[in-house]
Amino acid sequence: MSDTNRLQTIREEILHCQKCALAKGRNKAVPGEGPSSVDVMFIGEGPGFHENQQGKPFVGQAGAFLDELLAAADLKRGEVFITNVVKCRPPSNRDPMPEELTACEVYLDEQIQLLNPKVIVTLGRFSMAKFIENGRISQIHGKAHQIGNRLVVTMYHPAAALHQPALRPVLVEDFAKLRHLLGKEEPVPPKVEDLSLTVRPVKADEKPMPPEQLSLF
Repeated sequence: MSDTNRLQTIREEILHCQKCALAKGRNKAVPGEGPSSVDVMFIGEGPGFHENQQGKPFVGQAGAFLDELLAAADLKRGEVFITNVVKCRPPSNRDPMPEELTACEVYLDEQIQLLNPKVIVTLGRFSMAKFIENGRISQIHGKAHQIGNRLVVTMYHPAAALHQPALRPVLVEDFAKLRHLLGKEEPVPPKVEDLSLTVRPVKADEKPMPPEQLSLF
């Protein structure tokens, strides 16, 4: 089976998934969307109200802001893949629970494996925690981390700027740095942050560690 066909199969599996309690309350699952070959993959937290209605990632206010941020990075939706760590909306947009993250991880890990992006951008603290086990987003937002054969760039979730407007210019500036990482302007060697963090590559057969319950900030 080709990678494109397998991605479509994963999509269908997610749409019919019953692995955790989120399936009972969803309107539509949100597998993610984008081309089957990308340089950049964005991973958010979980679907919100509008995403639950439409089955598409980042279509509400946070999605409109994400479009602005993509423009700051000289990117378009049609050339990146966008998904979340959980594929169904948590009730009242609460934080995803460990068992929900575990249920969706097999889908996300295979999406990463098939897409094999050069850069993964994490949006929010739960997606960051998948790759950076002891990081604080307030300290490492906008930073590039070499994990295996790719860069993982940790960002605030766009929704954070809706709650704290002071974060809006911070996010725009952080996204603008992606231009350099992707070679869209005069090449600048990416600064890979260490900060004594523990990072790990994604492994399909690895048992996930239950993440700390964190907010968007």
